[in-house]
Amino acid sequence: MFVEIQKGKTKEETYKILVSNLDYFLSKNDEDITNYSNLSAFLNYFLDDINWVGFYLRKDSELILGPFQGLPACTKIAMGNGVVGFAASTMKTQIVDDVDAFEGHIACDSNSKSEIAVPIIRHHRVIGVLDIDSPIEKRFDSTDRLYLEKVIDKLVDIL
Repeated sequence: MFVEIQKGKTKEETYKILVSNLDYFLSKNDEDITNYSNLSAFLNYFLDDINWVGFYLRKDSELILGPFQGLPACTKIAMGNGVVGFAASTMKTQIVDDVDAFEGHIACDSNSKSEIAVPIIRHHRVIGVLDIDSPIEKRFDSTDRLYLEKVIDKLVDIL
């Protein structure tokens, strides 16, 4: 059964609840687009102080906007460009404390101040990127990286 967020939890406690509930929203029996859609909505519900969460899915040498929660966003990002493209090309999670200080940042929402981008890797190939923005500088840290990478691992297991 789905467990609701309870006020007063630490970030780590909240993430543990989030991860323990993923099986209710991710299924091998569903289409990939359905899993991406449910996961973006689920993360938007669980995470505090964010203004955008969604997926960019790889198509050839570009990342194409996929399911998301938030304001309309950039529709295509070249591999290596911006935080999302850099995460994809390096195959490593990127945490940016101040997006205005990130050379080449692609500003889809001027309210975004910090960002985390987690590559989705399947069979040693990037198939997409989870992107989360916040209107607060330094919103993301190693706890976010650890648990969001666990979320993506669980997603990859069912794709």
